[in-house]
Amino acid sequence: MATDVMHDTEPSMTKLVGGIIDDTQRLLVQQGELLKADIRKDFKEAKEVGLSMLIAGSLLGAGGLLLSFMLVYLIKWAFPALHESACFGIVGGVLALAGGIVFYRGREKLDKLNPLPEQSAEALKENLQWKTNPS
Repeated sequence: MATDVMHDTEPSMTKLVGGIIDDTQRLLVQQGELLKADIRKDFKEAKEVGLSMLIAGSLLGAGGLLLSFMLVYLIKWAFPALHESACFGIVGGVLALAGGIVFYRGREKLDKLNPLPEQSAEALKENLQWKTNPS
């Protein structure tokens, strides 16, 4: 009889396995929600940074354009024998070369960029792998 009492208080194997499966499913759902929240947060931050960079780029572009014109006329003043179009060509060529170098370096960094949160994605991947192949 003492064993009957012990048996009644312990959960059955099916309940234990069912509980583990329920916990696993709940964990997967929570990790999916965490991953979505991480991506939303990163997207919001990227949007804010992008807007700031757009405004900064516009201001820098306008300033750079005016400074380029100033440089053209400074070269023309310093070297009066040069034709004005040659001065524009010199300034334009230097700016195009600098822009190409910056673009190439930016493209290399973009190729290395990984927008997914590593820890959340890795944990979700491990749990999905465990759920599909528990052994």
